[in-house]
Amino acid sequence: MSIRRLTRPEDVAAGVARPGYIPARHGVGIVHLGVGAFHKAHQAVYTDAAIAAKGGDWRIVGINLRSTDSADTLNLQNGLYSLVVRGEEGVSARLIGSLARVIAAVRNPAAALDALCDPAIRIVGLTVTEKAYGLDPSAGAIDPAHSAVAADLQTPRTPAGVLGLIVESLRRRRGKGVDPFTVLCCDNLPQNGPLVRSGVLDFARRAAPEVSDWIAENVAFPATMVDRITPAPTERTLDEARRLTGVEDSAAVVTEPFSQWVIEDTFLTGRPAWETGGALFVADVAPYEQMKLRMLNGAHSMLAYVGFLSGHALVRDVMADRALAHLVARHISAAAATLAPLEGIDFAQYGAELGTRFRNPFIAHETYQIAMDGTQKLPQRLLQPAEAALRMGQDPRPFAFALAAWMRYCCGTTDKGDSFALRDPREAEIRSALDGACQGDDISDRLHALPNLFVPALSRNPHWRSEVSSALDAMLRLGVSAAARAEVGV
Repeated sequence: MSIRRLTRPEDVAAGVARPGYIPARHGVGIVHLGVGAFHKAHQAVYTDAAIAAKGGDWRIVGINLRSTDSADTLNLQNGLYSLVVRGEEGVSARLIGSLARVIAAVRNPAAALDALCDPAIRIVGLTVTEKAYGLDPSAGAIDPAHSAVAADLQTPRTPAGVLGLIVESLRRRRGKGVDPFTVLCCDNLPQNGPLVRSGVLDFARRAAPEVSDWIAENVAFPATMVDRITPAPTERTLDEARRLTGVEDSAAVVTEPFSQWVIEDTFLTGRPAWETGGALFVADVAPYEQMKLRMLNGAHSMLAYVGFLSGHALVRDVMADRALAHLVARHISAAAATLAPLEGIDFAQYGAELGTRFRNPFIAHETYQIAMDGTQKLPQRLLQPAEAALRMGQDPRPFAFALAAWMRYCCGTTDKGDSFALRDPREAEIRSALDGACQGDDISDRLHALPNLFVPALSRNPHWRSEVSSALDAMLRLGVSAAARAEVGV
């Protein structure tokens, strides 16, 4: 017997939580760039809760810049999808109704710009991954060599990249007398709001100088910190959603029970009541962001490189390996030691909660997925806390071991000798730099010499370089798994 495709809230089985409102009765107020699994498990869920609690025209129009899958699946389902939550207490499904539709910009770039110029839109959210912006965080400016940035600088009136779309839509809004929107970055960039603001202004000065001052004076760029472990959906996700909801849902996502969103409350044109879904509005996001980037994301990257190279496909498998679990705990503790005290936060308790979340046997989060885009993630996750540890007189070894694992990953083979793609925007550059390198010191020297990655406080520090080289030598000589066991004496 065929199963009905999800198209209406009433299609799902009794007992499945449905939106606490009628979606069609609420207009749109948000455009979100990057409708992937994370957005669907995080910002869209908070927005769903906010509309249910306080109403308002805050539904979301999604824009995906490259992929077409989300548009094809979600639009067939009128934006509806099921959120599958898996934890120690069991598994449940909830229907989310905050997405109105999704635009595949690669097929219809004009529709993307039209959506961004809609006067009803008051917020433009972003979860496009660090590499999509084309920013140079160290300079607080754009990277003109980034493919999307370079293309949009050539044709700024028909942009296809993140910064180009934001600037051109703001230029058009100003020309039509339409209020600007708030730009809400939800990616793991350091000080993401101010950084994206600097990139937008730099791009505007080059591509639309007549509106750069207007953007600086009238557009808000709140900083945020987001946290929810959300693996890429699989066939098992869709099978589980079908079993729980009784309908065919090609857009289902799976996630953990934990969710956190910390937001700087600087919205100039209104916002949903996200606090009703648990969001925390604060004056300064930076301390929360540092905690998450260094403790959660830093440990995630370390375990991803070590775990993947050791043959562990999933985070939960890494945590079941006694030696690697010790390494994760060590890294979390070392990261916490680089942080200033944060009122109301117990770093030891937060770290223990991270261990529990990583061990969640019901979440199949792939180490290879976490390992991608390393050059975009290293500075905020590993290098900044490493620099802080050295400056504070602390042992940098945990961070040096993590970086050595990344360098070993850059060699492109597992302990078993299987080759793999690095899936990094600088992959070709890395492979060229390492051509012919086989010794730890040589590999470390070449990767430390990559431009715009390491700050001199690390690349020129002999203690740091010695720690990295010794960890990398052990990985090359013993294999990553054995080096990990030797590292923690297990």
